[in-house]
Amino acid sequence: MRKTVLGLVMCLMMGLVHAGDVLSLKAGHPQTYVVKKGDTLWAISAMFLDDPWLWPELWHYNPQVANPHLIYPGDLLKLMWVDGRPVLVRNPAPSDGIVKLTPQMRISDISDAIPAIPLDVIAPFLTRSRIVTDEELESAPYVLAGKRGNIVAGAGDEILGRGDFSGDENYGIYRRGKVYVDPDTREKLGVEAIDIGTAHLLSKEGDVATLALNRSTQEIRRADRFLPLERRQLTARFEPAAPATDVDGHIIAVEGGLTQIGSMDVVTLDLGTRNEVMPGDVMAIYTRGVMVRDPVTGERLRAPDVRAGILMVFRTFEKVSYALVLKAEEALTVGDKVRNP
Repeated sequence: MRKTVLGLVMCLMMGLVHAGDVLSLKAGHPQTYVVKKGDTLWAISAMFLDDPWLWPELWHYNPQVANPHLIYPGDLLKLMWVDGRPVLVRNPAPSDGIVKLTPQMRISDISDAIPAIPLDVIAPFLTRSRIVTDEELESAPYVLAGKRGNIVAGAGDEILGRGDFSGDENYGIYRRGKVYVDPDTREKLGVEAIDIGTAHLLSKEGDVATLALNRSTQEIRRADRFLPLERRQLTARFEPAAPATDVDGHIIAVEGGLTQIGSMDVVTLDLGTRNEVMPGDVMAIYTRGVMVRDPVTGERLRAPDVRAGILMVFRTFEKVSYALVLKAEEALTVGDKVRNP
């Protein structure tokens, strides 16, 4: 149990909103809302704002409390006006219906806090999925065979691996997936390493090791690769913001190989840390404009691209990143563009 001190209201998740952003309340918004289990900051903010990604500007804070504040199921959120701006303040839901604006303290398990976006959707991409280079995958140790020489294996079996197993005891097992390529320059951006299991090193002799499989999502095969497990913490907190620099990228893949993309789908972008993209960056999605014929000149022209959705980056690699589509106003497809919101 981690102690989290909560003041009168929740702390601002981010200090500044990108210049030019206007906080616009949604028509018919509620005045109060009691937080429920399963809520997200995005979903709650969407009740109040036309642009829910601007939620940090909506949450009010107590300047006397330095620690970040979180909201929990049962908290009462109340819309108020401070210095001419709308803000949401947090109070524990009162039993007598009377809201007392006084400082509060609570000891809560931080895992119960309301997340920014649905963690059940993005968790596998935060903790297991990886994008690597060809060199990383080809040089990684690989599955030699089952312990008794069998071709495939599953959880509970022991397998033999060959390669450099020095320095680590726990490994993820991966299979080569799709190759990501920049749609404009044709530069190879990375290779998808498909997570298919985990294993624990039991012993090794020379470059041959024996490992115990403790998880498998499908049959383990010869030549599947071992990569050291990443020690990543699943976080509920993302600070939404416009990218630090102007971005101009594309959706290059969608989970599951679908042809159409909708809200709450995870997509891959051809933008990464080398483009100064960070987790929490919010981008607008644009579909390609249609071809039209000028009725006067007869020319065929392409109409301007149409803004059709919004997404948030939640994990970055050097040349690509994973993002969650938070809003899709129409069917999206691989190849659609992403730009600053």
